[in-house]
Amino acid sequence: MDWRIAPLVGYALGLVAFAIALAKLKSRIELSRAKHPSLTGHARMARRFAALVPGYSYDEARFFRADDAPAEIAAARREGFFRLSRLLRERCPQGLRLTADIRGSVPDLQFTSAYRVPFQFSRFVNQHLPIAAFMEASSGVMLTDLDGNGYYDLAGSYGVNVLGYDVYKACLEQSRKRVAELGPVLGSYHPLVAANVKRLCALSGLDAVSFHMSGTEAVMQAVRLARYHTRRSHLVRFCGAYHGWWGDVQPGIGNPLPARETYTLADMSEQSLRVLRHRRDIACVLVNPLQALHPNANAPGDSALIDSARGAHFDRAAYAEWLQRLRAVCSERGIVLIFDEVFVGFRIARGGAQEYFGVKADMVTYGKTLGGGLPVGVICGREDVMRRFREDRPLDVCFARGTFNAHPYVMAGMDAFLTHLQSPAASGLYDGLDETWNARADALNRRLEDAGLPLRVANLSTIWTVAYTTPSRYNWMLQYYLRAEGLALSWVGSGRLIFSLNYTQADFDAVAERFVAAASAMQRDGWWWSDGAMTNKSIRRQMLREMIAHRLSLFPAHR
Repeated sequence: MDWRIAPLVGYALGLVAFAIALAKLKSRIELSRAKHPSLTGHARMARRFAALVPGYSYDEARFFRADDAPAEIAAARREGFFRLSRLLRERCPQGLRLTADIRGSVPDLQFTSAYRVPFQFSRFVNQHLPIAAFMEASSGVMLTDLDGNGYYDLAGSYGVNVLGYDVYKACLEQSRKRVAELGPVLGSYHPLVAANVKRLCALSGLDAVSFHMSGTEAVMQAVRLARYHTRRSHLVRFCGAYHGWWGDVQPGIGNPLPARETYTLADMSEQSLRVLRHRRDIACVLVNPLQALHPNANAPGDSALIDSARGAHFDRAAYAEWLQRLRAVCSERGIVLIFDEVFVGFRIARGGAQEYFGVKADMVTYGKTLGGGLPVGVICGREDVMRRFREDRPLDVCFARGTFNAHPYVMAGMDAFLTHLQSPAASGLYDGLDETWNARADALNRRLEDAGLPLRVANLSTIWTVAYTTPSRYNWMLQYYLRAEGLALSWVGSGRLIFSLNYTQADFDAVAERFVAAASAMQRDGWWWSDGAMTNKSIRRQMLREMIAHRLSLFPAHR
């Protein structure tokens, strides 16, 4: 009988192996289909592509004719460019001198200077359109530089400035007074910690709070806790979303090593929900609500403005519906849903994205503005996913400590911020917030359209981005015309404009006036010239040919 049974056992084992292989193949295909087709959705391909792109710079002649414009247009551009150069140098001599003094010693400054514009233009721009890195004073919605020049602030301190700089200066002053007696005593808590915890639990609707020193650090710990409690390995992030600079949430360009326990899926995709339903290794899903403005695209910056393909559109109802479906799947599968509100927290609503979209998360990370002007990261979460140890397994812990967590001065700044947040003055800023800022965006777009200017703005409340309607290789020049009109931008230029909630209508009208004046000057100087045949696709093809030519010239043996 043995000789008859053996083949049957072999067939059975073969069928089992085939079924397992088929299931793995099905799971792999399902995962691939849930990725966005762009490079931002494929981390490995993006890293390989980045390694192949050669560095090269345009000389002066090519700089003004990268789109093969006629000589008279190139001459107009050159005249406008060097007029801007003279203006910036004459306006900011002290700031530029100090910036030049430290540039060689500050890698952050070197990086931001190099990536304000597409790399082909960067060297010539840095030579002739220098930007001073220093500011000396703030008041209302205005900043003042070392040379006494005033600017309307559209940089927002990377999102910190929600309520207006005067509020944060008052928070800082109060924090100094409130904890002066204790000073920098660490380890023990200042009594203000208890008040902050109580208010944060109320605002977030969650049970427990932990303090950290940055938003990146808070997200790191939230993911660690999710992995610890679910006993699963992988996190899910959505294509284009930013969650800090640590490796697991930055799997593509910018990370020296690949992230091997990260799935990058398409935002607002049924295929992504299917992956969440079927895979057993997913510990948590990270959501950055800012992606509602530009789903599946990276945070917009002018260094990527190689053409006019950048776009943005915010549909609150559609994104809320997506988050509700995501919430349902995570609940069904025991996946921890984490809202990363480091940027949008307290900006789009006092209760953040949970209140704004009507969806409850298992954990929420905060940062930026919550410290009242001081560095902070915070996690609010359900009690069961915030615990860092198991009583039945005393050596099985999820360790996380930081010397400066819950620093007395930070806790006092947070207390001052949360106190102001609950005041009638702050409440008034949130009344009709969307209606106010949507109306302002619409009004500016009408002015731009009436003036025949090829750009429009899109917004998620007070977070704005600029899109361009005519194919061009020079859209990134707008940031310099805006600066010349007295508008302060961050290093990403027109990619992100951040208004504080204390902008009055008169303040905004002044910004709109300057914005239209800057765009009109740029148009007069010929930067938006087009022969009518140029398209975004033709621009990308031209750039691809350039890159291939430069790549081959670097390696003559491969010709």
